[in-house]
Amino acid sequence: MVTKEFTVDLNKPLVFQVGHLEDAYQEWVHQPIISKESPRFFENDFLEFLTRTVWWAIPTTWLPVVCWGLVTSFHMGQSPSQLALSVLSGVFIWTFIEYIVHRFLFHIRTKSYWANTAHYLLHGCHHKHPMDGLRLVFPPAAAAILCIPLWNLTKLVAKPAAAPALFGGGLLGYVMYDCTHYYLHHGRPFRNPAKHLKIYHMNHHFRTQTMGFGITSSLWDGLFRTLPPALKACEKSS
Repeated sequence: MVTKEFTVDLNKPLVFQVGHLEDAYQEWVHQPIISKESPRFFENDFLEFLTRTVWWAIPTTWLPVVCWGLVTSFHMGQSPSQLALSVLSGVFIWTFIEYIVHRFLFHIRTKSYWANTAHYLLHGCHHKHPMDGLRLVFPPAAAAILCIPLWNLTKLVAKPAAAPALFGGGLLGYVMYDCTHYYLHHGRPFRNPAKHLKIYHMNHHFRTQTMGFGITSSLWDGLFRTLPPALKACEKSS
């Protein structure tokens, strides 16, 4: 890929190259390369290993934590109906977090060396190589670090008995998000709503990358007026 001032060599580890693109990074990263695997990220084998995650690691890691949250809240006195409300509230809150993070963090515009590098690791690599199945879901080790402040925040805003179930609901929403995201890239849905979501998300990748930030739902795109235009062209290719 050639830019005005810097050429990214796809045969060499990418992470410490992309920062040199500076202002040209945004254009480069939104020109997708369709391949099952992306080029190597790091020269170091251990760092390279950490960037690759199989999709089933997400439910395997986090569904037991979701169950812990429900069981803990139940033993602390929550009724089944209260548990259901806490979990559904957590899932609903997650859909909002999903939209906000995707729109304002994952699609932040960068141009400095380290900002470009961080963005590429966080989300840019997914737009550059959208079909790389091993760099599509979020690594559990990184997610575990983020869970610490989120758990503390949950305990701060929710009643003690409700906090574990609410947190578990948020995690359930995240698991649904990451598994849905993987399926939208690698599955072949023939019926709605999955078919609609795939068209919706492929439109975000290949047509209108500044709109359509929802993954599991278009609710917040509708509320915040970031719905993409008509998807007729995508429907023909689905």
